[in-house]
Amino acid sequence: MSDRSIVVVSAGLSQPSSTRLLADRLADATVAELAQRGITAHVETLELRDLAHEVVNMTLTGFASGPLRAALDTVARADGLIAVSPVFSASYSGLFKSFVDVLDKDLLVGRPVLLGATGGTARHSLALEYALRPLFAYLRADVVPTAVYAATDDWADAGSDRVNPLPDRIRRAGRQLAEEVADREPSAPAGLYDAVPSFEDLLGG
Repeated sequence: MSDRSIVVVSAGLSQPSSTRLLADRLADATVAELAQRGITAHVETLELRDLAHEVVNMTLTGFASGPLRAALDTVARADGLIAVSPVFSASYSGLFKSFVDVLDKDLLVGRPVLLGATGGTARHSLALEYALRPLFAYLRADVVPTAVYAATDDWADAGSDRVNPLPDRIRRAGRQLAEEVADREPSAPAGLYDAVPSFEDLLGG
């Protein structure tokens, strides 16, 4: 069986959070779909709340240190990315955007990405299409067609007799990401000196 790396970026602010819950469900669905294709997937989850101070520091200094450097290297090695943000003021959270802002502009080019979002009401679901999807299109990522939004009521309906489309949508999105990941060659490990800035970068050129 060949191996792939799935990296989950969760921008939930509380512990536990519905954002992390959705991210985990999407990762599980993707891993299950890849297993059906004879591919073993290893999942690494980045909780942005744990990196918030380092993200701000890099925004101010231009340099990543400690856990953030490791997180950026993890994203660089990913065969597929699952990115999930809570919806604040009809868009992704500030922490989520700040993390995306410190990514290298070419880091996600052509990389399969599955998008998810959470919120208190279904009225915010379109944030996936008018906020998150354009952001990752700008980064030239290969975003899968199905994005997944989970409102508070979706979790409440999970244990009831009411029709809940969320599980089916999660499975469909996981299948789409698995197909994209399976069709690509595994990402090469990061080189020892890949993270070393060039002299041009150091001199501000």
